[in-house]
Amino acid sequence: MSHTLLSSPLQGFTDYKFRNAFNHFFGGIDTFYSPYIRLNGKMVIKNSYQRDLLLENNNTLEVIPQIITNDVDEFLFVSKYVRELGYNELNWNLGCPYPMVTKRGMGSGLISDAKKIDNILHQVHNESDILVSMKMRMGYENPEEILDVLPILDKYPLKNIAIHARIGKQLYKGGTDLDSFQKCLDNTKHKMYYNGDITSVAAFKKLQQRFTTIDHWMIGRGLIADPFLPSMIKSNTTTYPKNRFDIFNEFHDRIYQEYDAALSGPTPIKMKMLGFWEYFSQSFSNPQKTYKKIKKASNAKKYEIAVREILKEAKNG
Repeated sequence: MSHTLLSSPLQGFTDYKFRNAFNHFFGGIDTFYSPYIRLNGKMVIKNSYQRDLLLENNNTLEVIPQIITNDVDEFLFVSKYVRELGYNELNWNLGCPYPMVTKRGMGSGLISDAKKIDNILHQVHNESDILVSMKMRMGYENPEEILDVLPILDKYPLKNIAIHARIGKQLYKGGTDLDSFQKCLDNTKHKMYYNGDITSVAAFKKLQQRFTTIDHWMIGRGLIADPFLPSMIKSNTTTYPKNRFDIFNEFHDRIYQEYDAALSGPTPIKMKMLGFWEYFSQSFSNPQKTYKKIKKASNAKKYEIAVREILKEAKNG
């Protein structure tokens, strides 16, 4: 069975600068989901969201916009906005696990409110021609929550449901719950995508053997930790290119320069790259030492020296 690979959106990481650089240097991803649009009650699309979705900033990629909301008016407002930009699909985030979101009854904190989900989908499908897809966890408190929602989702012509096989309160801790994911498969008529802990070719193959009907696979943190992973899955290989760290170096320099130009002052760029290196460090033989070296770099010059040293060690190792 052929498989489609999708980039799961990660807030603060997978914007258009990252997506374009990733696609150029690594490839392997068929469709990217943009980080979610959040309105907070104001019917205004922030400039950063606008830039992220402009077609000219995504002209070599297939991108699907995403919204996080528990308000139908916000949903309709964003639907209209993305339709005017030229997108025909809007992904609804019922997966975000972070307390600042879930405490407001959004993301995975909304899964327990099946009635509200039904009301929003009913109105959106009556008042908009946007194609809706879903990105979900299996619940916030327990994985049974989604089983009350799936029959409601079956009433609507959703494009697909992508499920991260954890519950919200886990955040990213502990393992995925594959038995509960199987229950989701057994209790819906919709096309399902799998998301969660695809961190290596071996992990992907194991999941593929277990869920033989799934042909769409969503990669989130694993894609940043090992940018070669999607293309290696596609090529069915566990062998990295000989010039692996040269390619990574070029990719790193491109996103570093682009974010440095876009962010004002040394602190934002340091925090931005520190966030990336939490993931990047996983691709190096000593992740803790690698991350520590980046963390200790107190200015731009020291940061550049640290990156050069890390890559030199990796190439010689």
